[in-house]
Amino acid sequence: MRRWLWVLMAAGCVDANAPVHPGDDTPLSFEVPAGSSASALTDRLATQGVIPSTWKWKLFLRQADASCVKAGKHNLARSMSMAQVLEALCAPPVPDDEPFTVIEGWRILEIDAALAAKGWIIAGEYAKLAKSKAVKLPFEITSPTLEGYLYPDTYRIEPKKFTAQAFIERQLATFQERFLAKKPDLGGHTLHEIVVVASLVEREEPSKANRPVVTGVMWHRLKDGWNLGIDASSRYELPDWNNREEFLAHLRDPNDVYNTRLRPGLPPTAIGNPDVDSLDAAVHPKATEFMYYLHDAQGVFHGAKNSAEHEANRAKFNVY
Repeated sequence: MRRWLWVLMAAGCVDANAPVHPGDDTPLSFEVPAGSSASALTDRLATQGVIPSTWKWKLFLRQADASCVKAGKHNLARSMSMAQVLEALCAPPVPDDEPFTVIEGWRILEIDAALAAKGWIIAGEYAKLAKSKAVKLPFEITSPTLEGYLYPDTYRIEPKKFTAQAFIERQLATFQERFLAKKPDLGGHTLHEIVVVASLVEREEPSKANRPVVTGVMWHRLKDGWNLGIDASSRYELPDWNNREEFLAHLRDPNDVYNTRLRPGLPPTAIGNPDVDSLDAAVHPKATEFMYYLHDAQGVFHGAKNSAEHEANRAKFNVY
């Protein structure tokens, strides 16, 4: 008799719709193990502060249908009421993934380092596969490596299921979807040539609006038999892209196959992985009389038709 009197009295003190800690919306990740009941989660819920007390939660469960609780990760907050906590635990679990961004222009080297920093691969694992093309290719790639085809984007990654091979194949599929699926007219160029030029302009021109002009200069130079003179290409094989001393040494090295100042034609591979804006710029260059260009201290493009105009621009904008 006294037990039921206590329950009846306690029931009046339990408001299932009252926030436990009003205003505390800090997201909490709560994982429900497979086969767990709502009652079995009581102590952990109390420890995280998302229920007012263990006895109130258990009393609430006597009046609620908690058979719907699903295994997996769920997002909770201390501002929730017990009714909202149960609703969240009965909702589909949060996908066990996280975003990973491959930045436009990143080389295989940078992607490998970022994946290793996450702990998803052993350093060098991704690079080895990408450089040897040891994955399933969804389209023909004549380049000796996959540099340039590893599309830069933000990908949702499930760390526990991650493999370098599957990720590379996903990047290639994204390249195909974002670019090749549009069936671009390559204008008599090979896909390899387009990708290499796109990678050069990705590194050379910060303004996407100016990239068709810059690719126009590049194609103009190639057509007229000039050396491209793209300094960014001489940085490609540097472990540290910004190492100026090593960069200057590469600029003076005629045996460096990526030296477009001293060697004619395109470098043997792309120098990074371009996005679709750079790929489109390579496919749709803007016809131009410019044979030279530079960027001022604010990164603004300045073209020139001949060496005299270019030298005048260098003096005017103090670019040497």
